[in-house]
Amino acid sequence: MLSSVFRTSGRSISTKAGTISAMNVFESSCYYKIDFKINEESSVKEAVIRLSAFNIGCLAVTNASNKVVGVFSERDYIKRVASLDRNFQDTRVKQVCTYEPNIIIAKKDDTVETCMNKMMFKDIRHLLVIDDKNEEFIGMISIKDLITPSVI
Repeated sequence: MLSSVFRTSGRSISTKAGTISAMNVFESSCYYKIDFKINEESSVKEAVIRLSAFNIGCLAVTNASNKVVGVFSERDYIKRVASLDRNFQDTRVKQVCTYEPNIIIAKKDDTVETCMNKMMFKDIRHLLVIDDKNEEFIGMISIKDLITPSVI
């Protein structure tokens, strides 16, 4: 059983068992069996519909070559569309999503502790998971995935 200690003032997390990897978490994640990618040319309306339909909080953004180049989150929508009263039908995902180098990633072998520390350090709730050997995008995990009873 994984036991955790949370220190909010120092914004760090430590765990006693470090054998659960980001890849293990992704395989039991709500993102595992759905298409959570959206093209950067898509409308924000389409992105919001997908977030709602899949009951998720973030989408991986792809370019014309289907390469993951960014993320679009509920926070992006609130900060860059809703709060500015932008028309979400006419606004493209590429106008409001978060692009590299501002994306924090998890390597597939990162521990739960490492993933949680990355999220807490940048105050984010989602991480793209990559294969560090070939930099290939594998999936996405959320803070909810890291703290579910199946992990803890």
